[in-house]
Amino acid sequence: MIDIKFLRENPDIVKKNIENKFQHSKLHLVDEVIELDKKSRAAKTEADNLRAQRNKLSKQIGALMAQGKKDEANEIKEQVASFATRQAECEKLESEYAEQVTKIMMVIPNIIDPSVPIGKDDSENVEVTKYGEPVVPDFEIPYHTEIMERFNGIDLDSARKVAGNGFYYLTGDIARLHSACIAYARDFMIDRGFTYCVPPFMIRSNVVTGVMSFAEMDAMMYKIEGEDLYLIGTSEHSMIGKYIDTIVDESTLPHTLTSYSPCFRKEKGAHGIEERGVYRIHQFEKQEMIVVCKPEESKMWFDKLWQNTVDLFRSMDVPVRTLECCSGDLADLKVKSFDVEAWSPRQKKYFEVGSCSNLGDAQARRLKIRVNGKDGKYFAHTLNNTVVAPPRMLIALLENNLNADGSVNIPASLRPYMGGKEKLIPVK
Repeated sequence: MIDIKFLRENPDIVKKNIENKFQHSKLHLVDEVIELDKKSRAAKTEADNLRAQRNKLSKQIGALMAQGKKDEANEIKEQVASFATRQAECEKLESEYAEQVTKIMMVIPNIIDPSVPIGKDDSENVEVTKYGEPVVPDFEIPYHTEIMERFNGIDLDSARKVAGNGFYYLTGDIARLHSACIAYARDFMIDRGFTYCVPPFMIRSNVVTGVMSFAEMDAMMYKIEGEDLYLIGTSEHSMIGKYIDTIVDESTLPHTLTSYSPCFRKEKGAHGIEERGVYRIHQFEKQEMIVVCKPEESKMWFDKLWQNTVDLFRSMDVPVRTLECCSGDLADLKVKSFDVEAWSPRQKKYFEVGSCSNLGDAQARRLKIRVNGKDGKYFAHTLNNTVVAPPRMLIALLENNLNADGSVNIPASLRPYMGGKEKLIPVK
């Protein structure tokens, strides 16, 4: 959420930012919020003036009563009462206008970083760098669920009966490989100085609206019926929520955390063969990284975060690339975002396995996450990035390590988590 003072002083910049995000239908909101803000401040000024006059007149009442001037005192009492009525009206108006301002400000997109490429949607995202050599073997690579089935590693039919589409059972070596990815990612981030956390898997609505836009919430979140609770779509939600309404001492920054959680997502509109199997699902597990830092350090941490994911995948010999999200592909709270994509030998292209985001002070402003610095209090900057989400990691691992005989090589970095196994041998 943008600072209202910034919007008030720079309406043209805010409008240009909306245009750069191709959200022209929101342009009128800037003028609306400015007008409502004026009314709110005017109501506050009037209420403050009335309060001061009441206090001044109230002191006169006592003096007049002491002098026996009862009639004059009663006249002033009536005036004070009328001021009190009008003050209450002004305070109500101020509150109503301020509430409308906040509601609109929650919809106006955050100011994107000047380095973000301008584009309408993800088709205009920009490749930044490739890491590793993409290889297409001289044998056909089956769809990832077919590879898993050769190891008796997946059961989609039973999951469909139990929970519907978008769920799965993983078994045997495939389930173990899934857990190995999570355990390795956890230790990888701990070795890089991050503190390991396991957060709540449900959060309240005020945290939901603090960490994401309304559009994202509607597309992603599952609501718990009859309770003010939502299932998290990623542990970033509850990890950033951990700081709600807090004042962090500047000397303790940055806070670097890596968290494990299951994730639950509606995945509205997901379809097509490449989004079946375990690619786009309603429930999965993920290792995440979160940073709360000083504003001047957020750009540096952004680069560190996406590089961590690249290094993790390269430590397992999976070719990856980084892709910068263009303006039209950025969620409203994001200042800048990179996707990390892994190579798919079967599709002969890259596919998303992680997303790194700098949200500036947008989440901190919504959740009131402040820093106590030497020059006063200010809002922290928050960042997040996927370490690994094993369902997609499994696809990348299986395809890039598949042999012609159907066996799958286990990267050396994962072998300690697989009981020393160097290779998976198919049973079918």
